[in-house]
Amino acid sequence: MFTGLIEEVGRVLSVRTHFDIVLLEVEAPVISPHLCFGESVAVCGACLTVTNRGTSRFTAEMMPETVRRTRLSEISVGERVNLERALSLQGRLDGHIVQGHVDSVGVVRRFERGGAAARLWVDLKAETLPEIVPKGSVAVDGVSLTVIDVDKGGFSVGLIPTTQAETTIGDLVPGKKVNIETDILAKYVRRMLGARQKGDEGRQAASSLTADRLRELGWLP
Repeated sequence: MFTGLIEEVGRVLSVRTHFDIVLLEVEAPVISPHLCFGESVAVCGACLTVTNRGTSRFTAEMMPETVRRTRLSEISVGERVNLERALSLQGRLDGHIVQGHVDSVGVVRRFERGGAAARLWVDLKAETLPEIVPKGSVAVDGVSLTVIDVDKGGFSVGLIPTTQAETTIGDLVPGKKVNIETDILAKYVRRMLGARQKGDEGRQAASSLTADRLRELGWLP
């Protein structure tokens, strides 16, 4: 379990394939000394397992499902990556509840930089978009952000200067792929609404979940 608050921006040192497992070595002098074998770490929002670590770097394994479902399939040596260790039960839950389970890969539509704050638009697959609601939470490459608007093709989020400076979000450009994890609450609401009806009618009800429908049902103010 994670919060979407990035602890360090690391740098990919190597990407190696061993049978069907991909080994990702990351330079991360801040968090590496505190990692342990078998521990979970979120790399650009994807939960990976630590298999080796030194004083300034660690290695994590990616199974085929992770490679298939995330943008880490295209990760390259030298690339900067957002890093977060698993949440401690003694810690404060800032950000929002992030599982490290990527739901979809989005594509940056545009990055509006007008003043100190910026606005990022991301295009998203139609099957995942119903789980994005205005003023709800979303993790973009592992960063906890608040949704501003949702349209037929994607959504927008606001970015404060700190987020742009302390994560890889500030480096994004149109066309860049990003890992997206929707709010776990939205997932369960969608599932429950779909379970109320059977067959195609139930699936249609789940796919038509909108902010207005959630407001009507009392989930949003």
